[in-house]
Formats: sequence, structure tokens, C-alpha cells
Amino acid sequence: QVQLVESGGGLVQAGGSLRLSCAAFGGTFNSLAMGWFRQAPGLVREFVAGVSATGDSRNYADSVKGRFTISRDNAKNTMYLQMNSLKYEDTATYTCAAYFDIWGNAPSGVSQYDYWGRGTQVTVSS
Repeated sequence: QVQLVESGGGLVQAGGSLRLSCAAFGGTFNSLAMGWFRQAPGLVREFVAGVSATGDSRNYADSVKGRFTISRDNAKNTMYLQMNSLKYEDTATYTCAAYFDIWGNAPSGVSQYDYWGRGTQVTVSS
């Protein structure tokens, strides 16, 4: 069983930056493909970014390309999401997810992920 714990959310002004972290417990971290998803009130959960188990492959939603960077430190069992140039519409609960993968994938589908954290709130004031 893999447990995921997010941290780093908060309140920031538009144009500002935040870095989210996702720590993984249990399982072999460097065998986990991981991703970030977000959900705003009244909206469906949407893909933000994904990274393969080795970190070689990364995938981003069009809405965050050029502003967000996903990374991972396999020595620390931790994944990160650096968010720059934040916009009001980035306000959401951000959740990290993972699944065991040996193919180097960084998928965007919610159903492809088996393990989920509880989420951390990001609020961007306009």
C-alpha cells in the first residue's frame, strides 16, 4: 500500500509562485509513475502534470505549460510541482497520485492512477 501526503499549498497573489510537495510512503518510489491533479468547486478533477517513474518523461496540461514544472527526487521519495505565474483560475485543491509503472509513462487519465493523497488547497487572489 502506498500513502501519499501533499504539502505546500496556501494563499498567494496572482503572479506569485508556490511549490507543492508529495511525499510517498510504502512501495518502491522509483517504480511509481506520479501525477498532480486539481479540482475546483463545482468542477471535475483535471490533470495538471505527470512524471514517469525515472523522471525522464513529463506531461503537462495545456493550461499550465510554461508556468508549472513537475519533478521528483527518488532519493527523497518526493515529487514536486513548482507553480509560477499563478492565475486566479489555478485556485483548486491539488492532489498527487501514483501507480506502479515500468513502461516510462506519465499519463493524464484519472483512472490510470491507483493511489491518491488527500490534497492541499491552493488559493490565488486576483
